[in-house]
Amino acid sequence: MIETVRTAEAHRAGDRIYVDKQSPAAYQALVRTADAVRTTAAEAGLDRNLVELVNLRVSQLNGCAFCLDVHTRAALRAGESTRRLGVLAAWRDTELFTARECAALALAEATTHPADALAQERAYARAREVLDDDEISAVIWVAITINAFNRVSILSKHPVREAPAR
Repeated sequence: MIETVRTAEAHRAGDRIYVDKQSPAAYQALVRTADAVRTTAAEAGLDRNLVELVNLRVSQLNGCAFCLDVHTRAALRAGESTRRLGVLAAWRDTELFTARECAALALAEATTHPADALAQERAYARAREVLDDDEISAVIWVAITINAFNRVSILSKHPVREAPAR
């Protein structure tokens, strides 16, 4: 009985359950999907920086603090600049992103908010100008996957904690 209570508490954040811990088989399937999507993106020629920009922009739109923390660190490790990360939310208003990156970001936003049909059509047309079919597919899969992880973290209320001192 005590072990059952401890296990249940380990899978909770206040009144929320950590759905990744509560349903590990489903979460592992999502992780395997993310691994396949990462491979797909690399095979399509998307570099790690572009993938992380998409992950971050989608996480910004969804307001997922946990994924923003994880993917900011990943982007920095991949060599992304703090300047570009700092203005990512306003990417349309800068000259810091390439046409290819802008097309991917617009497509990721359209994937995150598919109900805006006009924005979706414009984003797809823009992507068609600078991305090939494999790249378009990969960007959409990256956005779909991070949207799923955002939902897991937001609904579980995964905490963002201070990193331990080294």
